[in-house]
Order: sequence, then C-alpha cells, then structure tokens
Amino acid sequence: MESLLAAYAPTIPQKHIYKQSDIELFTHTKAFERIITFIALLNTAVTQKKISDPCPISQQTQRILDMLDVMDGWLAEFPPLDNPQRFGNKAFRQWVSKVEQHAEELMISALPPSMHAAIPELAVYLTTGFGNSTRIDYGSGHELNFFAWICGIDMLDGFTPDDYQAIVLRIFVRYLELARKIQRTYTLEPAGSHGVWGLDDHQFLPYVWGSAQLIDHPRLKPKSVTDRDTVEAMAHEYMYFRCIQYIHEVKRGPFHEHSPMLHDISGVHSWSKVNSGMTKMYVAEVLKKVPVVQHFLFGYLFPFEPSPTIG
Repeated sequence: MESLLAAYAPTIPQKHIYKQSDIELFTHTKAFERIITFIALLNTAVTQKKISDPCPISQQTQRILDMLDVMDGWLAEFPPLDNPQRFGNKAFRQWVSKVEQHAEELMISALPPSMHAAIPELAVYLTTGFGNSTRIDYGSGHELNFFAWICGIDMLDGFTPDDYQAIVLRIFVRYLELARKIQRTYTLEPAGSHGVWGLDDHQFLPYVWGSAQLIDHPRLKPKSVTDRDTVEAMAHEYMYFRCIQYIHEVKRGPFHEHSPMLHDISGVHSWSKVNSGMTKMYVAEVLKKVPVVQHFLFGYLFPFEPSPTIG
C-alpha cells in the first residue's frame, strides 16, 4: 500500500454517497481502489494459513490487540437493560458512548506519535466499527469501517507487509469475537439484512479471507461446512468455519433453511472458486450497495477523488 504519512493533512471525513449514481463515481475513486487493494493483499497473506500458524506479532499489532481487550472489558460496565424489545438493548448506546469519549486516548496508546495527527480522522472509522448506536444494529458496513481503520493505519506506516497475516489472523479474528460478543450481549439488529437470502446477517470479510485460508486444503472441502462435527472441530483454525459455527449458535433449524446462500456455496467444488466468488460478491453486495456504503465517510485516507489507475 502507498505511504501517506509524509504528506498527511488532517481531514474530517465527509459523506459522498447518497444515491445509486454516486456508486458509479465511487468505484472509480482512490478510496475504492485502496479498499479493494488492501483486501486483496490480506487475502494473499492468509492463503493456506491456519489461525494457529506462527506469524510475526509486531508492537503495533500487539497494541491494537491490547486496545480491543480494553474495549471488551468495558462491556461489563454496561450490562443489558431489562427491556422487552426482541432486538436492540439500549445499554449498547452507553458502551458506544464510552468508546467515542475515549477513542482519542485509546489511539494515543495504540498508535505511534507519528500518527497522532490522524487520530481525529481514524476515530471516525474506529467508533463506527462496532455498530450504530441510534439504530442499535450491526452489519457489513460497520465491519468495513473497522477494516478502513486498519487500512488507514497501514497507509500511515503503522504496518509492514510482514504484519499482514497477523492483521487478519490475530487482529481481525479478535475484532470478530468482540463484535459477536456485542451482537449477543445487546441483541443488535442485523443492519441492511436480506433475511435468509443474504450471505450472513452481520459479517462478510471473514468469508473472503476465510476461504483463502482453505485453498487447496487436502481434506476440508466447501461441502465440509454442512457437517456440524467438522465445523465444531475446525472453527478455532479457520475463519469460515467459525462464521458457520456462530450462525448455528444464534439460529435455529436446518442450515439449508436459515442460510440457503451459504448452503448453495458449499456445493462449489474448490475453495479457490469460493474465494474468487466471495471477493466479487463483496464488491457487489457491500461496496456497490447504497444502503451499506452511504454511511461510509471520505477524507484524506479514503478520498472521493478519481483514481488515475481505475479506467
């Protein structure tokens, strides 16, 4: 990824996507190019890698893991309120409020001084990465914001390519467990859910990188996700299987009924085909969908400016 640190100018991110015609502009921007480039770099970094495989853990990686632990610890301060709604426990707003109030100090601890000028811009992505406190929901747009926070840190020289495996298999795995704990603690509504006809109520990126982990696996095939015992045995090593395990934890009934799209994908013959399909689907179902990316904000790190390299 290109380095933006030397020329960085503090910028407050702005909204640019309001309607479908703005999506066409977005797909030709530097922001879009940076997002899809970083997704692809991380995809390559975790190809054929298990979660437990050794990888370098830099100081920067460790400080972010420590920060996520702190944020996780704050959940105990805001237990769910006794309220009758099926979805959306209002105690979530208190937790988000604490994250927003302490975002600057969290990042002062987690990021090197060279990056501190960018904290106000980075805070927009971090504080939006766990759900919307007004609607009390969470979906792939919030996941995109946390990804953008990590991507921004990379573009400000916080990481090197040696960190990319750990970004996914340490930081993102830890983030996903925190996001799931929040979803269950506060019964967050799925944001922009397609009901049973969506891929997943909440996540998307772990299916992209999770399928990359499994490319050319000697025993595990896409159809292996339909076997509950295999899912249970492999969830700690493979993000894709952990996603399926979590779905079984929160949904009732047969897999093919509550997750027909994932069930259909299990019929694809190779993980490399699943991986390329998931990557294309991420662009189509997340980056090109107004209800998802209308909430994404654009600043110096992700400029809504034409990219000279996207035709």
